[in-house]
Amino acid sequence: MPENLTSTEVVRASDWESRTRTAQSDAPPIVRLALSEVTTYHWSFQEDVVAYREAGIGAIGIWRTKLERFGEERGIDLVQESGLEVSSLAWAGGFTGSAGYSFDEAVIDARQALRVAADLGADCLIVSGGGRGHHTAGHARRLVVDGLTLLAEDAAELGVQLAVQPMHHSFYRDWTFLSSIDQTLDVLTACDHPSVRMAFDVFSLWREPRLFDRIDEVAGQVAIVKLSDWREPLRSEYDRCLPGDGVVPLVDMTQAFLNAGYRGQFEIEVWSEAMWESDYGEVLRDCRRRFDALGNPVSPLNRLSANCEGPLF
Repeated sequence: MPENLTSTEVVRASDWESRTRTAQSDAPPIVRLALSEVTTYHWSFQEDVVAYREAGIGAIGIWRTKLERFGEERGIDLVQESGLEVSSLAWAGGFTGSAGYSFDEAVIDARQALRVAADLGADCLIVSGGGRGHHTAGHARRLVVDGLTLLAEDAAELGVQLAVQPMHHSFYRDWTFLSSIDQTLDVLTACDHPSVRMAFDVFSLWREPRLFDRIDEVAGQVAIVKLSDWREPLRSEYDRCLPGDGVVPLVDMTQAFLNAGYRGQFEIEVWSEAMWESDYGEVLRDCRRRFDALGNPVSPLNRLSANCEGPLF
């Protein structure tokens, strides 16, 4: 247990481990766990790849900024040599212009990101549609649908899914105007392409009405589940915490996805200013310890000597 945890956080973590032990006897046999490079914000790409592998974490969510700083070709070679799976590449999008470039530039950038994702063997490319800005709601939606439609066949040919990520409306309006399951499903329906799916960010969507019914409904359209916990009180958008240290029913949510037939990656991605200044080695050990608490003997990640599963959550 990290030394800087409060007594309340220790109790929460202990309770979380107890619940995972209770739930594991009923858990479906296949769970895939990954860790996003955002979680170890200040490490370099090379440090992430080496440390994740040494910690027994079987898959990595790659942040384009880190990869580009390291060098794409070198980075692709490093990942392939490491044996790590790649759960996602983040991000592309910004079709509404909120990121400071035009629609055409956003599409060109996303096509390049798709090619890199394919070379990495990534399951999906995370797409943030862009903020609404000065557009009407209808026009912003059309821009996102048009952008995704132009990219869908490229994604299919490359074997990479486009994972459209809704985000919490209080914090991420510049990233995307999509903040709910229904808004995102509306875009997916308009695109009507099997390569256009959803990135389910638990932090942003856990308070959706009828949450567990909705998970059952949407699981087949989810490309990746992103996991972090919600601290009470939340101090900023960069105050997420590790699974088990907050108030989100992550064990139950993970079970709901598995029971609904979801077999994609569960990727831990923690935006936390406090954790970004902490000991990353301890963060990885804590993640590994929580993974191991599940004790899933048939996890495909066991080939990397890691049981990085489900309710890391």
